[in-house]
Amino acid sequence: MTPARAARLLVTGERGAGKTLFCRALVEAARALPAPPEVAGVLSPRVYEAGEQVAIDVEDLRSGRRRRLASLRGADEPVLSEATRLWRFDGDALAWGNDVLAAAVPCGLLVVDELGPLEFEEGRGWSAGLAAVDSGAFRAAVVVVRPRLLPGARRRWPAAEVIQVEGVGEAAEAADRLARRWFAPAGLR
Repeated sequence: MTPARAARLLVTGERGAGKTLFCRALVEAARALPAPPEVAGVLSPRVYEAGEQVAIDVEDLRSGRRRRLASLRGADEPVLSEATRLWRFDGDALAWGNDVLAAAVPCGLLVVDELGPLEFEEGRGWSAGLAAVDSGAFRAAVVVVRPRLLPGARRRWPAAEVIQVEGVGEAAEAADRLARRWFAPAGLR
């Protein structure tokens, strides 16, 4: 696979819009195809207790393993970076996710949920995710990016398509269409 042939999709939307649910729907749609692509990368599902978000996990899409990536920062905890003002990141889980992303390519479908201020503004976090998307060693890559970081992502990957997620209602249908466009034989699209 060459970078010129690799498709890139930037998934953006406000907090809670369903970006991770869209990515999971896309992974499931791709895996359900008659000749599914190899799926690699990470999802970052929210963790809820009593209906309130309390944490974020990181899930390796190849192995299915999960680790706790971040927990809500306590009111008395110091803020080390504006990028992490709400969350206390687990350094070991962050490094583990970075290792997963470093080993993710080559693959058919690369998912990076998400590249945020740590990566784009501070040069930390999942730098291997940036490198994996840059590599083009995939048939398609899906990258979750916050709206305020979208201009920088567009500069980095100018040929990338952008999808704005505004709710979970149409996620499965849109994900199915994309999976078929990218991976289904011509007669099944």
